[in-house]
Amino acid sequence: MGGLFSQESQDFDRIEKVIQYIEENFKEQPDLKHISDHVGLSEFHLQRIFKRWVGISPKRFLQYLTKEHAKTLLRQSENILSVTYKSGLSGPGRLHDLFVNCE
Repeated sequence: MGGLFSQESQDFDRIEKVIQYIEENFKEQPDLKHISDHVGLSEFHLQRIFKRWVGISPKRFLQYLTKEHAKTLLRQSENILSVTYKSGLSGPGRLHDLFVNCE
């Protein structure tokens, strides 16, 4: 039983690091490879444990943070192009796609 608890605790710590990394770096739009390298896991393993612990994929979590940041900027009367680039997206079409995907 101690092994299971130890593994669960280790997974929790890793997921905490992943969430923190995504929150701090969402404007760079890191891909799964960058995130997995940061925490020392394979992309497959990271995807699996993140989904188990958080309930969504790391990509979906990144999209949510990006969308919320963009919404905040839009509420501050930022223009669409400015919001797009300040959110780490490559163009207004990507911002549109993000809102369509997440809202």
